Amino acid sequence: MRIVELTERERENILENLLQRSPNQYGKYESTVNEILEEVKNRRDQALFDYTEKFDGVRITADTFQVTLEEIEEAYAQVDPKLIEIIRKSLKNIQEYHQKQVRYSWFDSKPDGTLLGQKVTALERVGVYVPGGKAVYPSSVLMNIVPAKVAGVDRIIMTTPPGKDGKVYPITLVAAKEAGVDEIYKVGGAQAIGALAYGTESIPKVDKIVGPGNIFVALAKKAVYGHVSIDSIAGPSEILVLADETANPRYVAADLLSQAEHDEMASAILITTSRELAERVSEGVDQFVRELSRGEIIQKSLDAYGYLLVAENMQEAIDTANAIASEHLEIVTRNPYDIMTRIRNAGAIFLGEYSSEPLGDYFAGPNHVLPTNGTAKFFSPLSVDDFIKKSSIISYSREALEQVHQDIEEFARAEKLTAHANSIAVRFE
Repeated sequence: MRIVELTERERENILENLLQRSPNQYGKYESTVNEILEEVKNRRDQALFDYTEKFDGVRITADTFQVTLEEIEEAYAQVDPKLIEIIRKSLKNIQEYHQKQVRYSWFDSKPDGTLLGQKVTALERVGVYVPGGKAVYPSSVLMNIVPAKVAGVDRIIMTTPPGKDGKVYPITLVAAKEAGVDEIYKVGGAQAIGALAYGTESIPKVDKIVGPGNIFVALAKKAVYGHVSIDSIAGPSEILVLADETANPRYVAADLLSQAEHDEMASAILITTSRELAERVSEGVDQFVRELSRGEIIQKSLDAYGYLLVAENMQEAIDTANAIASEHLEIVTRNPYDIMTRIRNAGAIFLGEYSSEPLGDYFAGPNHVLPTNGTAKFFSPLSVDDFIKKSSIISYSREALEQVHQDIEEFARAEKLTAHANSIAVRFE
């Protein structure tokens, strides 16, 4: 990996390079996505069947579109019981963590008859998109379904592309069933997003769509935002390790590659105050790349978006980490808790040398659906909050309103909204 002395100029260059990976940079695909969405809106189920045959190479019909209970039972028979047990352990951790996020309605009443409050209501229907293609991600199935379930969503509908045999990966079905999904449909890509956003004969329109996908899925989610809510426009995976001379270079090298193996667009960055550590991490990375199964993908990722940055001091390293606002941030320093208090922007923060990023991906409990491409500056991880909405509650007695009605009327007249003022005034004629 390249070792770079960190300067203000280098920081700006790196930020500019990383932002090139944003889905917003792929406008050339938008017309294709919009055409697919329009077809789904007009031709509904038939468009889904046609696109599935075109893109996934399998013919789906109304009879085979929805995953059946028999297919789920077959999936359980095909998955190693030990792996099912691991999924259940992970599921328990995820449920317990998200249960702590649950919000409740509240009301505040006063003696004059004023009552103000907030009513918390779970969304009625949520669509969960699960990718197919190169890899299978049962962990993402859990991370997207569990917080919706904990929030109290009435109906969770999952879509995922089928394989050439017309079936869904067994482990995906097992994870979905364990998490509590209600329905699963065999459709992927932008067409699945269109189905969830607009509704078809088989798939009902949902209130919100969550889940990662390729560039076509990301652009489709962006296009339907407003018809429905979405979680975010997911970009490629990222990891940033903030380390000092106490870090184990072999651990750091391994952790950087845990994200670089996702795809060629993934980003892996070390920021350290130790030149010696950077050099040893570079050697470790080279060794691991030769040994790991996805070495070619890793190398392309590192060549394009991998950096070993040597900072003059820890404050400069922290400032750069906050500027990058990485999806995953590992702090491997003498006192990681102190450094953590100075971190403003990160999706998930991992403290200490035994808190490596895959712990968060699979098992610890916090959600691994995280903001990317610098959006950790203003977005949060997926949570129970994403599956609820809040309604304000206002109730005034005549006595309470009488005390303030002239103020309200004057405020309304100042905005030249006389009907507003009149709506209050008529009550005291």
